[in-house]
Amino acid sequence: MNLFKGDQNVDQIEQLVDYINSSRNIVATTGAGISVGGGGITYGQIRSAGITRRNGDSYSSFLPTFLDDMFSYMPSFSHYALKELEDEGKLLGIITTNVDCMHTIAGSKNVAEIQGSLQVNCCADCGKHYDGYEIWKQEELPRCKSCGGEILPWPLYSHIGLWEEDVCKSRKWISQADLILAIGTRGNYGDVYWGYRNRSTVIIQINPGRTSFDGVADLNIREKCDDVFKKLTKKRNKNV
Repeated sequence: MNLFKGDQNVDQIEQLVDYINSSRNIVATTGAGISVGGGGITYGQIRSAGITRRNGDSYSSFLPTFLDDMFSYMPSFSHYALKELEDEGKLLGIITTNVDCMHTIAGSKNVAEIQGSLQVNCCADCGKHYDGYEIWKQEELPRCKSCGGEILPWPLYSHIGLWEEDVCKSRKWISQADLILAIGTRGNYGDVYWGYRNRSTVIIQINPGRTSFDGVADLNIREKCDDVFKKLTKKRNKNV
């Protein structure tokens, strides 16, 4: 463990290639940093817009803040790179705190959105679910077909709570991981899932800034994730 933390002479991308090629059960944990390249929505934006509670003012602010340009951006290169690792059978799952659905839009199947997302929605009045991000692809805020009530996305009606179904997935996946990729995320959210990992599991962090993963990562790659995955893809294709 931690062999490469202080060695600045190591070819970090080559090391990353070796770890990925020798791993069978990779789990990626992602945060806002992976969506920066595509313009994804973050919880920081939700908080700054003041829409973490359901009330008239907060709900109406959802429209200009998110809906006007909803999905006008695309998944980043890193989103697609993780989808390719899943297609190879190497990536067991993605654990994310992002609400922008970009992993799903990129084509990844095994995604645990532990704090919900804009594809988990329900009527504020009758509780009927309208799951799927497509509901937000319209010019007006959606209304319930059964009772006419407001349809709210999970981040709004849960007060930024945990989506337990996906929390269970995250715990299962991370307990089986032989390699964890911490990508563009600043924290591991404590006992939500992180404590379920095997302590011998290799951890690689991809983040240009300092985070809570610094002290536990075997390899800290201080670059933007899109830059790293472009180099990674090039090296892996070259070695085929």
